[in-house]
Amino acid sequence: MGGIGKLLPFIPVVVFFSSGIVEVLMCRHKARNALGNVFVSQMRQVVSTLYNDSAVRVVIFRSLVPGVFCAGADLKERALMNNSESDLFVHGLRSLMTQIALLPTPTIAAMDGVALGGGLELALACDLRAAANSAQMGLIETTRGLLPGAGGSQRLPRMIGVTLAKELIFTGRQTALEMGLINRVVEQNQTGDAAYREALSLAREILPQAPIAVRMAKEAMNRGMEVDIGSAMAIERMCYARVIPTRDRQEGMAAFIQKRAPRYTGE
Repeated sequence: MGGIGKLLPFIPVVVFFSSGIVEVLMCRHKARNALGNVFVSQMRQVVSTLYNDSAVRVVIFRSLVPGVFCAGADLKERALMNNSESDLFVHGLRSLMTQIALLPTPTIAAMDGVALGGGLELALACDLRAAANSAQMGLIETTRGLLPGAGGSQRLPRMIGVTLAKELIFTGRQTALEMGLINRVVEQNQTGDAAYREALSLAREILPQAPIAVRMAKEAMNRGMEVDIGSAMAIERMCYARVIPTRDRQEGMAAFIQKRAPRYTGE
């Protein structure tokens, strides 16, 4: 993508790139960013373009719809599907969240409004979450005769513990901000983008760090969480070994000795 800020038109999804930070902007205004077939397909296309771009250091998912992050699945569209079509759609939705979770760079959800059902599952697929104190969020699928089917039934227990996750999913109740799901909670501002500003601040804290080291740290943690501690240590060693021969490691050591800020290149 290079280092120049630009907009890539994937309406109703837009991508803005500037100085290592990619913003995926959801702007399906009339449907409150509801996850329909076209929307999900275009999101998957956007995410796939980010995988192998070494210029991408951090990805922020945010909404351009006031008061809404993502309202969840497009139930009007779902109502027209037969059983087979519904299963295929949810599989595609689950695949999108897996794509997001597997992005090698850190990802941040900027939640300035409602994030329900699939909308919260999208945020759960990200590494970090910033939210305005006015944001409403919850896995409400059981109130619609469903269960979280885009990774929510698996990611929420891993983040806040299985007992609390069961309570929230069984009741369909909204998730409180203080339950440990959100990294940074901020008071909403007059322009309605306080969470985005906080997410951008967080991204800028990550940006100066060695990009290969950050990617390897993410891989070590994500893969290590799925196995026993012994296997996790082996994964850590493997990821560490991939950092040792990098120029960035040499630069980090040199900068420390010379008492200056490091200049990492991602090599």
